[in-house]
Amino acid sequence: MSASSAQSLTERLFKLSERRTNVRTEIIAGLTTFVAMAYIIFVNPSILEAAHMPREAAVAATIWTAAICSIAMGLFANLPLAMAPGMGINAFFAFYVCGTMGLSWQTALGAVFISGIVFLVLTVTKIRRLILDSVPLVLKNAIGVGIGLFIAFVGLQGAGIVKSDPATMIALGHLVDPKALLALLGIVVIGVLLAVRCAGAILIGILIIAVLGMILGISPAPTSIDAVVSFNLPSLSDTFMQMDLIGAVHYGLITVIFTFTVVELFDNIGTLIGVTKAAGLVDEQGEIINVDRALMTDSCGTLLSAVMGTCTVTSYVESTAGANAGGRTGLTAVVVGICFICTLIFAPLAGLIPSFATAPALIIVGAMMLKNVKYINFDDYTDLIPAFLTIMMMPLCYSIASGFGFGFASYCLLKTCTGRFKEVSPLMWIITVVFCISFAMH
Repeated sequence: MSASSAQSLTERLFKLSERRTNVRTEIIAGLTTFVAMAYIIFVNPSILEAAHMPREAAVAATIWTAAICSIAMGLFANLPLAMAPGMGINAFFAFYVCGTMGLSWQTALGAVFISGIVFLVLTVTKIRRLILDSVPLVLKNAIGVGIGLFIAFVGLQGAGIVKSDPATMIALGHLVDPKALLALLGIVVIGVLLAVRCAGAILIGILIIAVLGMILGISPAPTSIDAVVSFNLPSLSDTFMQMDLIGAVHYGLITVIFTFTVVELFDNIGTLIGVTKAAGLVDEQGEIINVDRALMTDSCGTLLSAVMGTCTVTSYVESTAGANAGGRTGLTAVVVGICFICTLIFAPLAGLIPSFATAPALIIVGAMMLKNVKYINFDDYTDLIPAFLTIMMMPLCYSIASGFGFGFASYCLLKTCTGRFKEVSPLMWIITVVFCISFAMH
């Protein structure tokens, strides 16, 4: 295929000109998103290993699921939304379902698969679309801000700038630690590059800090070709198609399936809103471009994750890093997926990017997402209080869904109690009840 034909095909698939972007920008955005979320390749298998899943298969399942679902999101929905097994839900999978409840990981995968069927039914019947459309504009703006604080908090933790404390729960970390110092330097470097409008500022900042960490001996540097390339690809055989559907039904895992469904439903909706707003893919009415296709993709992704042998796949908040690097189309997500496939061979190289190098990117992106605050009406307390609870509860509860739930419930109650019940639809009340049940179960 000639260069002009390839360019024409890319234009038709992703509508680059229509969204005022180009291939170079989309590739940089995809690389930025991938580097910010590459930690999942190592973190997810280590968590699933606690459920006695074979580590090699868990690594393979994580990579293949992230790759296939991200590429599908890019090609089918044309959104810069990367996907991978969800953080938080993987801990619920390993430590509660397989730990506290004592069920096998095969049975837990069965529950994930059933929740995927529920997702698919809700999507095909347009119920998920109705739920998404029922979210008030003020909460859509608050969700973007809340996600920003959430991922900034994750970055601050990863850098060691903040730490847990038995007295105050959260406290200032050891800032003299070289990793924390490099992370703080990374914030300055990325900030300066953004201020001078340097293309690929976030990715360049990540790479600079990673290289500095290697030079100073803080993080390992490659010492041989084996430290960069491995042709012993991880195998899926131990987890592929191992979900135990009969076991999941036999145990009557209504609570487990309900939790998987509710948490991922609203985590994904929250992330979808946040990322598309950051990418400017939401119109004046708050309508997300190609939202139906996005919802269908992640519904099928949940089924695929169970088949592959990992916990529920979801849209990743780190996609906002790529969106803020200029990603506007599905080409960004396709690049992310290709990068994940490459890690099957270059897995050791992906491991050379330490958390203190990606932390500044998450913190900076969190700052960028504060801009949506200006769309919140501070004079209307029935808007302000739900928005505030949405924003605050996401980082404090370490859950996008929890922030969404507090905001949604308080919005319905405040509007109703102040005589503005017409602003609350019956579906919003149903969602509020679902959240209250979920909180009670939790």
